[in-house]
Amino acid sequence: MHDRYSARHFSTSSRKAQRHLRSEALNKWTEWQPVVRTDQISVLVGGEAGAGISAAGSLLGRAFLRGGLHVFGTIDYPSLIRGGHNFYLLRAASQPVYAQWDTIDLIIAFDARTIQRHKGELVADGGVIYDSDQVPAESPDLPKKGIQLYPIPLQTIVKAVEGAPVVRNTVALGAAVGILNYEFGLLESVLRETFADKGTKVVDMNQRAARAGYEHAQKQRTSQFCCQLSPTAETPSKRILLSGNEAVGLGAIAAGCKFYAAYPMTPASGLLHFMIAQAERCNFVAIQPESEIAAINMAIGASYAGVRAMTSTSGGGFCLMTEALGLAGITETPLVVLLGQRTGPSTGLATYTAQGDLRFALHAGQGEFPRVIIAPGDARECFDATIDAFNLTEEFQLPVIILGDKQLLESDLTADVFPTDHVPINRGKLLPMQAYAGPQPYLRHQYTDDGISPRLAPGTPGALTHTESSVHREIGFSDDSADTTQRMADKRYQKLPKLRQALTTRPTIKLYGAPKAPTILVGWGSSKGAILEALRLLNDDGLSFLQVLYLEPFPTDQIRAALKGKRPILVEGNQTAQLGSLIKEYTGITIDQKILRYDGRPFFPVRLAAQIKEVL
Repeated sequence: MHDRYSARHFSTSSRKAQRHLRSEALNKWTEWQPVVRTDQISVLVGGEAGAGISAAGSLLGRAFLRGGLHVFGTIDYPSLIRGGHNFYLLRAASQPVYAQWDTIDLIIAFDARTIQRHKGELVADGGVIYDSDQVPAESPDLPKKGIQLYPIPLQTIVKAVEGAPVVRNTVALGAAVGILNYEFGLLESVLRETFADKGTKVVDMNQRAARAGYEHAQKQRTSQFCCQLSPTAETPSKRILLSGNEAVGLGAIAAGCKFYAAYPMTPASGLLHFMIAQAERCNFVAIQPESEIAAINMAIGASYAGVRAMTSTSGGGFCLMTEALGLAGITETPLVVLLGQRTGPSTGLATYTAQGDLRFALHAGQGEFPRVIIAPGDARECFDATIDAFNLTEEFQLPVIILGDKQLLESDLTADVFPTDHVPINRGKLLPMQAYAGPQPYLRHQYTDDGISPRLAPGTPGALTHTESSVHREIGFSDDSADTTQRMADKRYQKLPKLRQALTTRPTIKLYGAPKAPTILVGWGSSKGAILEALRLLNDDGLSFLQVLYLEPFPTDQIRAALKGKRPILVEGNQTAQLGSLIKEYTGITIDQKILRYDGRPFFPVRLAAQIKEVL
């Protein structure tokens, strides 16, 4: 959005292509011939940290969703403990949306800094809602030429409704609905549900505040704003708005997760907050221990005891977890880990996005042991991947890593309501906790044809359930012999043929666009959204998109078949083209054309489309 989003990476021809595509994508108007758009809006809500920026953007998004619109929203905030400039980018449209937009139609500014930083991103006939109690009309911060200004006395209105200072957000949302000529009752219903647990007085006060902002804005509409929104004929009850973290959490609950432990770390903290909030109602244990090391060991212990368990973290926390990940590997204890990527190395940019941990996830942990890595690209895939992760981890008794990132996990995404009536549950060779009466002592690591041993929970009558972090015999006690060391290593990897066969029934890859297109974009994870948007912008039958969803075990045959006879273009959020290197390693196919972004920001559709066009 802002020029700090690496505009320097574009050549002159690329910038020209970008301007042309933006013109086409937005049904571009000129200053002398404006065009009112009724099918989409891009809104930026900005202000100081702690001012409720994310909550305000999410409330507006829910009001749009309630009218049948599709919504995408994401929060941008600096890596600071306190303070700094926050902004929430919200996009709503009558057709599905998968990423934030490259330009802004309307700014809702709660301070002058928001106007200063983002007025250059406004479209030619965009608008700014600002607090006239704080920013005077003659302020040099206000844009002039072609921009419609909407001064709203936010603080004055808040005092009139006897609200707390944060209620000015509600006033501004009402003003935005008024300017867009959207149905006020939809915002009103969202406010009623949001503040219902705070009592009737708070609900009434927020609704009055929103109404006051709405009416004030309606009076200022001397001319029609460039964007007008109306509810669609679609049934809004069929869709939900949630973050990637929340989708993972819902998947975990649907899959029967009974123990969750995590230490807060952006961008996975949202999952911790969600799981703790749902634990009592959904009958599972969620805990925040003293560290990431404690969290993963608690999850391993709970899984060893026989319940489905999970932890989550980001790159720095995953570094601390790697020894315990090896513990899960050698003890063949089921474990699900959400790894939320952010910009590194070290602390890097703690609140910004990246796709730089793929190789890390592949090789984390000392020694060698098999694992599964799934990289969802949208909310529904987050839900489905989490359910599959729990099934795979128990069926094959190995760690499963769900690989997300800040862009995916902290963004608000529109999704169809998730089906929970028939969630598949496969607990593998977990035996019931009844008296063990085997012909021989129970062998936790028994050699089998498929490398997967029967699993008993400790405390089962008649059985001693034992395992160790050292190399061990079938019964679980340590053994340093060369033969046992090799046999146990072979046993763990003996699972792979059956695992690969099981993955043939999963969507390890997905293909979008024209099947016979000569050029194919290749990507994974959160880049999916921007790639789909870019495909729609380019509207080129010669382009398609290959999404790699399951990254380990690598879907070699499927990828080789998808790329056969095609010209691939790699799109990744890292500097070293990590997926591209895996494709070369496993298939022998070298992808020469690469579009890489590694400045902490996500791909933006118009800019990505311009880069694709330049490569073509």
